[in-house]
Amino acid sequence: MRMEQFRNIGLIGRLGSARVIDTLKRLKKFLIAHDLNVVLEEATAGLLPGHGLQVCSKKNIGEVSDLVIVVGGDGSLLGAARALARHNVPVLGVNRGRLGFLTDISPDEIETRVAEILSGRYIAESRFLLDMEVRREGQPIGDGDALNDVVLHPGKSTRMIEFELYIEGQFVYSQKSDGLIISTPTGSTAYALSGGGPIMHPKLDAIVLVPMFPHTLSSRPIVVDGNSELKIIIGSQNETYPHVSCDGQNHVNCAPGDAIYIKKKPQKLRLIHPVDHNYYAVCREKLGWGSRLG
Repeated sequence: MRMEQFRNIGLIGRLGSARVIDTLKRLKKFLIAHDLNVVLEEATAGLLPGHGLQVCSKKNIGEVSDLVIVVGGDGSLLGAARALARHNVPVLGVNRGRLGFLTDISPDEIETRVAEILSGRYIAESRFLLDMEVRREGQPIGDGDALNDVVLHPGKSTRMIEFELYIEGQFVYSQKSDGLIISTPTGSTAYALSGGGPIMHPKLDAIVLVPMFPHTLSSRPIVVDGNSELKIIIGSQNETYPHVSCDGQNHVNCAPGDAIYIKKKPQKLRLIHPVDHNYYAVCREKLGWGSRLG
């Protein structure tokens, strides 16, 4: 994207944080000083009373923006990504959370970094999302999408879940466990990692399936092609009613016999990074990997 195309800048901020408000005010002042049109997401607008700027819903802000800046943690960017992917608008994350795998600009360098990006100095990459649909007796009862992961879990119950897994229509296994994490490469450093899954580089076109406390020790994570269509059938003998969660933010209640369908979403997220972004350096910092010897 050329520099002159970044004219309308959308801002989305995490609610309930004084630090986020401070950063939003700095961003607003900086962008207006550069004669750019600033569009506030409607919930974010409530954090800046008397702002006098255009306001738009999260669902539609990608339609009127050339670039959207999300201020918060990775959770904030996950929520924004699901709404913005369909608009193909670039998204930049400013970290006001904890880990910050996706929101990689620190607040103390915000003016410098944003100026670089506005001048065309940045790295752009695509991240794919997952579509999920739950069907009961063949009829859809709930759906969602996820940038990180789709997770089948017991909800408030402490009982294991019995289910069958199919990949590309082929039966893989039946399993009794606490559930299953279906993760994108983006999500491989999130919940899937804590479940013993592998770290996958974001450029990989692959999906990883990570069993959660399986009843048999032979159950291990499986990495499959990113275009695979997955189906999970909840065992009809289950005494529990499990849940399916997308990015830990959207949830669908399931019943014994329900079928869960998961596949890659057609639209991708366009993520913007500073020019010196290095995925392995991020892993070293966030995961505590060792630095160079000597």
